Amino acid sequence: MKTYNNLYGKVCSFENLLIAAKKAQKGKRFKENTAWFNFNIEKELLKLQNELFSQTYQPGEYKQFIVYESKKRLISAAPYRDRIVHHALCNIIEPLFEKTFIYDSYANRKEKGTHKAIQRFTEFSRRNKYVLKCDMVEYFGSIDCQLLFNIIAEKIKDEKVMRLVEKILGLNAYSNSSGNQLSLPFASRCGLPIGNLTSQFFANLYLNKFDHFIKEQLRCKYYIRYVDDFVVLGNDKLKLREIKSAIENYLVNLQLQTHPHKTQIFPVEQGTDFLGFKIFPIYRLVRKSNFFYFRHKLLKLRKLYYQNKINTGKVTQSIQSWIAHASWGDTWRLRTKLFNEISF
Repeated sequence: MKTYNNLYGKVCSFENLLIAAKKAQKGKRFKENTAWFNFNIEKELLKLQNELFSQTYQPGEYKQFIVYESKKRLISAAPYRDRIVHHALCNIIEPLFEKTFIYDSYANRKEKGTHKAIQRFTEFSRRNKYVLKCDMVEYFGSIDCQLLFNIIAEKIKDEKVMRLVEKILGLNAYSNSSGNQLSLPFASRCGLPIGNLTSQFFANLYLNKFDHFIKEQLRCKYYIRYVDDFVVLGNDKLKLREIKSAIENYLVNLQLQTHPHKTQIFPVEQGTDFLGFKIFPIYRLVRKSNFFYFRHKLLKLRKLYYQNKINTGKVTQSIQSWIAHASWGDTWRLRTKLFNEISF
C-alpha cells in the first residue's frame, strides 16, 4: 500500500484554505456567521491558519436539528470555520483514497452520484433474476471511530494530519508510539455526525475494504454501493444467500450489522427500493414516501410564498431540483398531476 507523509503544509496553506472557504460557503453565503467571516476573510483565514500550524485549533460546537425526509434524521451542523477545515482536509487527502475505491462505489465522488448508481442498477437488473438488497442498522451512528482512524492511518503517515483527524472525530489522547507507528490508546468511540463533509467521506472510506472483499474474495460481479445502501445481483438465489451470510460475518468486524427484516433476496421483477426510486428492469418510479414528502414541502412553499416570506426564485429552485431528480423515473403523469393540483 502506498503511504503519504508531509501533507500538513498543504492542508494549512492559505491557497487551500481559501478554496475550502469558497466550497464551504455554497448555499450559505448570506447566513450571519458566514457573511461576517467572509467580510474579514483574509484576517479570519490567517487566524485559522495560525491555529492549524500551531496545532491549537479546536472545533466548535455543533448546531443540531431534526429533518424529516424519507425518515427522521438528526443533523449536526458544524460552525462555518470548522467546515472550512473539513474541506481543507478533504481537498488534500480524499484524492489519495479515491484511487483505491472500486468503480461501483457511487457516493460523494466526482462523476458518480445517485443517478449514475440508479442507471447502473437498472443495467444490472436486466442481466439478473434476483437481487440481495441490504439495509444497515444505524450506519453513521455505528461507525467505530477507532477503526476508522486506523484505516486512515494506514495510508496517511503525517502525524499532524492525523492529530487533526483525531480532533474532527472527537477523539483525544492521540500519541505516536515508538517506531513512528500511529496508535490509539483510548476507548472506542462510535458514531459520525450526519451533515459534515468529512463524515460523508469517512463513511464512504469505512466500507472501502468491504467493497474489495465483495468484489475480489466473494467475486460478485454485480455489486453497487452508495454509502450504506448496497445491492448484489445474480441469477443463483442460493449463491446470494451464501453471499448474504458472508457479508453479515464480515460486517461484525466493523461493528456493523444489516437489518434482519429489511435485508432481503427477491426477484428483480418485483421492483427494488433503491436511492429514492422503485426500480424495475424496464422502468423506474419515484418512491411514494419521496413523492408525499415533496408534496408536503410544495404546500409549505406555497404558503410561505403567499405570506411573502420567500421569493419566486426560492420556489423555482426547489421545484426544478425535484423535477430534475424525479425525471430519472417514469414520472411525467405524476408530475403533471401534482402541479395541476398545487399551483402558485
